[in-house]
Amino acid sequence: MLTSVEICSGAGGQALGLEQAGFSHLALVEIDPDACQTLRTNRPRWNVVNADLQNWDPNGFGEVDLLAGGVPCPPFSVAGRQLGSDDERDLFPRALQILEAISPRALMFENVRGLLDRRFDDYRENLNSRLRKLGYAPSWRLLNAVDFGVPQIRQRVVLVAIRQDCAEFNWPQPALHKVRTVGEALVDLMASEGWLGAEDWAAAANAAAPTLVGGSKKHGGPDLGPTRAREAWKKLGVDGSGVADSPPGVGFEGMPKLTVRMAARVQAFPDDWLITGKKTSAYRQVGNALPPPIAKAVGLQIKSALVSSAIGAEVAA
Repeated sequence: MLTSVEICSGAGGQALGLEQAGFSHLALVEIDPDACQTLRTNRPRWNVVNADLQNWDPNGFGEVDLLAGGVPCPPFSVAGRQLGSDDERDLFPRALQILEAISPRALMFENVRGLLDRRFDDYRENLNSRLRKLGYAPSWRLLNAVDFGVPQIRQRVVLVAIRQDCAEFNWPQPALHKVRTVGEALVDLMASEGWLGAEDWAAAANAAAPTLVGGSKKHGGPDLGPTRAREAWKKLGVDGSGVADSPPGVGFEGMPKLTVRMAARVQAFPDDWLITGKKTSAYRQVGNALPPPIAKAVGLQIKSALVSSAIGAEVAA
C-alpha cells in the first residue's frame, strides 16, 4: 500500500477517497478540533494531528508517496474578495514548504473553481515554476463531482504534480453518463420518519443538487448558501434557509430542509461516516469537503503512475 500525508483534512472526504484508492495515511493535519474528532471517530487508527499548519513540523515524514490536501479556499473563492496571495489564509506557500521538507513522489491539492480565473494566472504559474524547480511535473484540471456519481454539481480545481522521474500521470475520465438526482439520493432519508410526501418530493427533485456551501467560522448558522444557491434548492423542493435537526415527520407539510446526514449523502459520504460536533460545525465540515469519489478517481490515477514507475525501475535493475 502506498503512503500519504494529508494537510487541512477537514471531515475526511479526500482522505476517505484516497484510502479507497489504496493509500495509507501516515498523518492527517487539521486545525479544527471538531473535524479532528470526526476523523478519529471514523478511523481510530489514523494519526490525526490537531495543529495549525503554520506551526506543524513535517520532519520525520520523508519517503512518503503522496502529499495531499485542501488548503483554504477563501483567498480564491468568488464568494469572497479573491485576494489570493494577499489573503492571510493563503496556505499554498506553507504547503510548498512542507512539500520540500518531506519530498513526496506526488502531490494532490484541491481548491475552488475560482483558482482557475484569469486573475490568478500569474499565481498558478508561480506555483508551477516552483514545483518544476523541485522536480515535479504539475497539471491542473477542473473536475465536476456529478461526473463521478455524486448527486451534486460541484466543480473543484485539482492540482496533481508527479515527480519528473515517475511515469506520466493521466487524469481520470468521467465514470457515469446518467446523472444521479437529489430525489434518488435522498428519498429514503426523507421518508425515514414516516413523511407521506417523500415519494412525490423525490419525483420532483429530478436533477443534481447545486453546490453545497459550507462557509467559514465568520459565516452565521448553517444554511445552503447565498440567495442564488437557495433559489436553486427551491426548484428541487428544498428549503435552503437552514439545516433541519431531523427528517420531516408523518404529517409534515411544505418544503423540507436537509439534515446534516442528507447533506453528507449529497457529498457522497457513506452513511456510516459519522460527522461529529454541533449542527453548525457538522454542516460546515460536510459542506467544505471534497466528495470522496473525486479523491478516489484521482488517487487511483496517481497510484497507477507511481506503481508503473516502481515496476519500471525493477525491470531496469
